[in-house]
Order: sequence, then structure tokens, then C-alpha cells
Amino acid sequence: MKDIRRLLPAEEILYFADSLHCPYGNKPTEIIRQRAQAISSFLLSQGAKMIVVASNTTSIAALNEVRQTAGVPVVGIEPAVKPASSATRNGRVGVLATGVTLAGERFVSLVERFGDGVEVHTQPCPGLVEMVEKGLLDHPETEALLAGYLNRLLDVGVDTVVLGCTHYPFLRPLVEKLTGDGVITIDTGLAVAKQVSRVLENHDLLTPHRVPGHEHFYTSGNPRDIQPVIRKLWNDPNLTVEQVLV
Repeated sequence: MKDIRRLLPAEEILYFADSLHCPYGNKPTEIIRQRAQAISSFLLSQGAKMIVVASNTTSIAALNEVRQTAGVPVVGIEPAVKPASSATRNGRVGVLATGVTLAGERFVSLVERFGDGVEVHTQPCPGLVEMVEKGLLDHPETEALLAGYLNRLLDVGVDTVVLGCTHYPFLRPLVEKLTGDGVITIDTGLAVAKQVSRVLENHDLLTPHRVPGHEHFYTSGNPRDIQPVIRKLWNDPNLTVEQVLV
């Protein structure tokens, strides 16, 4: 969302945080599909002209279904295996992600298509999403949890780490601190923002306005708990978050 905002400053952005049902990484695929459909329907009811499935786990589990039913362009997200395969110097790439993402057919296909000649080492990261959801980005407990996961990748010699969950870029400074200067860290934020811009332009959906757009934040959780975290992550102490139960 931050990369989309930087690239498309005049667009209205609707953001739905499914905090009541988070994390998705340990949920059955069918539940994730149901949540994706319910949230997409709500966003469409608010006038969304495009859906961005801003979750690797949800894209792996539900992207095809959302595309079939949304009636508007849909952009999904997948771990950056392709750019990591191009960036690695020693041919060893590590992917931090949720268990659902790593076990999904779309991820397996991704590795088969773009990981040829490269060792792709995967590391599920239970608990990291919850730490970001609490806003504990530089907490000692977060660092200890992340260090354990990264060390397993560093032990097999990876020189490139993919942040395969959209929560993890908030931990990028911590990742780079723990891996050191010799390891490349890659996420997909800018690439997805560029794709959003291309698709809007191709469908003649870019706003004609030049004034700055607004952000509208919704959550399925308790706004009293969620609002302080989103204010911290979005770096806006005055934004408000509305509860919507879908």
C-alpha cells in the first residue's frame, strides 16, 4: 500500500485489515477463500475499481476465485523468487513465508518456473505476523524469533532472502541487521505497485484528478486495538480505522 501510494498519489485507497481472523498462515485453504470473497465483496460495495490481494498466503489460496467473481481487475502477490534468482551470486536463495504460502501449488509452480539452476530454501515463520500485528517491530522477542528463522537459511549459505509475506517488509531493517551486508533482501512492494499502475492504465481506470487521494482503513477486529498499530505502520497519528464485520 505504501508503494502504491507513492506511485499513485491521487488514487483513493481502501484498506481492509482482517485482524479478527489473522493470521491466515495456519488456516485451512477453504477458510482463506471464504475470507477473501467476503472482504472483496465489501470493498466492491465501497466502489473499488480494482482489488489488490495484498497477501501472499491469500494469493496462493484464493486469487483465482477472486478473479472469477470480482468483476474488476485483480492483482495478486507472489514471493519474489524470480528477481531473487536473478540477484543471487552463489545460487542459494532463502524464502521467509507462511506455511500455507510455501505449501501452495502456486509457490511450487513459481519455483519450478523461475528457480531453475538455483537452490531455493524455504523457511516457514510462525509467530512473525502476530508480532507485526502488535506493532512490535523492534522488540527483543521479535528479533529472537526472526534470528532463529534467518539462521537456518544462513546456515545453508543463502546470499539472498525473499520476504514472502506482506507483513515482513515492516521487519526489513531487522532482517538486514541480522543478515549483515553480504545478504540481499528482496520484497515485492514496488513491483506490485507498478503492476497496479499498469493494469489501471490498460483498463483506462486511472483517476483524472490531480489532488492527493485519501486512505480509508477498515478492520474486522477491535479498532481500539488495531488503530494504534495501523497509525504506527502508516506513520499517521491521526488516521481512523472503522470496524466492519463481514
